[in-house]
Amino acid sequence: MLAAGLPSAPARAADVPTLGEYDVVVVGSGASGMTAALTAAGRGLSVLVVEKAPTFGGSAARSGAGIWLPNNSVILGAGVPDTPEKAAAYLSAVVGPGVPASRQQAFLANGPRMLDFVMAHSPLKFRFMDGYSDYYPNLPGGLPNGRSIEPDQIDGNVLGGELAHLNPAYMPVPAGMVVFSQDYKWLNLAAVSAKGLAVSTECLARGTAAALRGEKPLTMGQALATGLRAGLLRAGVPLWLNSPLVDLVQEGGAVTGVVVEKDGARGVVRARRGVVIGSGGFEHNAEMRARYQQQPIGTQWSVGAKENTGDGIRAGSRAGAALALMEDAWWGPSIPLPGEPYFCLAERTLPGGLIVNGAGARFVNEAAPYSDVVHVMYEKDRGTGSHIPAWLIVDQNYRNKYLFKDVLPTIVFPDSWYESGAAKKAWSWDALAGQIGVPAAALRATLNRFNAQAWSGTDPDFHRGDTAYDHYYTDPGVHPNSCLAPVWAPPFYAFKIVPGDLGTKGGIVTDARARALREDGSVIRGLWAAGNASAAVMGHSYAGAGSTIGPAMTFGYVAANDIADA
Repeated sequence: MLAAGLPSAPARAADVPTLGEYDVVVVGSGASGMTAALTAAGRGLSVLVVEKAPTFGGSAARSGAGIWLPNNSVILGAGVPDTPEKAAAYLSAVVGPGVPASRQQAFLANGPRMLDFVMAHSPLKFRFMDGYSDYYPNLPGGLPNGRSIEPDQIDGNVLGGELAHLNPAYMPVPAGMVVFSQDYKWLNLAAVSAKGLAVSTECLARGTAAALRGEKPLTMGQALATGLRAGLLRAGVPLWLNSPLVDLVQEGGAVTGVVVEKDGARGVVRARRGVVIGSGGFEHNAEMRARYQQQPIGTQWSVGAKENTGDGIRAGSRAGAALALMEDAWWGPSIPLPGEPYFCLAERTLPGGLIVNGAGARFVNEAAPYSDVVHVMYEKDRGTGSHIPAWLIVDQNYRNKYLFKDVLPTIVFPDSWYESGAAKKAWSWDALAGQIGVPAAALRATLNRFNAQAWSGTDPDFHRGDTAYDHYYTDPGVHPNSCLAPVWAPPFYAFKIVPGDLGTKGGIVTDARARALREDGSVIRGLWAAGNASAAVMGHSYAGAGSTIGPAMTFGYVAANDIADA
């Protein structure tokens, strides 16, 4: 019989009662899992989705739902000058030799097909995120105007009562507005930019129009998860909530089903053709993070779905799967606000701010891709302990102009931010240095040098503003460099910066067909994996906005087609 805890070896079907039998069982209802299920159903297979949480959508539902997919029909229709050759050159340059070329090619070839399939089998439509640059536009094949897309607006009424089970957004859209991910760039600037004000007005107009039509308008991750779930409902695919994976079942060397806990009891669901693990990463498993990742690390710094504790990864490992990239994550500089961390995008890039370490010195291009900033934090913290936490410093001039998280310009920050130690405020540089525990003389020297460079518009130290990506979340009204402005107007603010993440990126090693592999490279029959439960096709890097969701959906699609083709 199965032990009360997780078993140390894959379960046997004879140990527990059978709850049902399907061609395919998909573990997880995030972007990878629901795309896999939708594809399998579209290929004529019977499918069950099992989900640990009381909600569907996983981390994807919480996200901005950018999707990085070179050469897809949406961006080509918008006139993006992408080609397969450009995309292949760029991805190879970004991820390096650590990711097999066959997996890179599988992603690039199947991504556009996946998107067309999803649009044909669900109510989802997508928009080009015009101007959201690839993260390394200066590399061969990089596009300064970007390749990323996001879901178009969808009416939540399409789900009926099932909408109540949608995992909530990480940052809810302001009431009465319809906001796309691409709009946030301009909403940050609504107080200082005519276009920012126009975009804000448009967001309100969209919300008003939707309300008059009796709709429940959804965008970003809420739209993506809703659209995929609606596709599953149309296809008659059942999705069991509150049904965590306990283990995989192996018979004759092949995975033949899953053990799940449903209604308080454990049972086997048999899978005639295969199991797809799309159960997310292990960002909320403190023991796994301590085992695999560099300290300091904290589950409380992640904005991934709280149910992501590595269940699928551990089950795959017990079934013999190799693991890779376990030390890495989809990192981003984050402020550990009370209740939930805040993943910084625009705030660290807007002119009039800089990040310093425990010695009061700059150490990174603040506008660099968010994953890179944290990689630098860990690299420089190793052996010194001087870069985690770091501090984002801004002045009142910055606060008078820009939205910060959801706090409007000039509005005071909540007292809880200061009480928790996540934010500090002082009327002089020296006083701020004392509050954040850095040498006052060093901070003065850093700020004086930074301000001189800001006035000149150049950053010879860290090259902030040298790429199109650096300028995405900036203020075009600031010259000569929209990334740089001096920090001079008291009071001054400092925000604690820690290595947060959108989720972990290590997991089950898979091949170009999304099949789970053993350490010797052999295939585990009956087992496929996609999304953050698998080792990322992006390796240690991050090609552009949506490099998590784009590959997750694509390899869910690849897995289901491979099962159907067998």
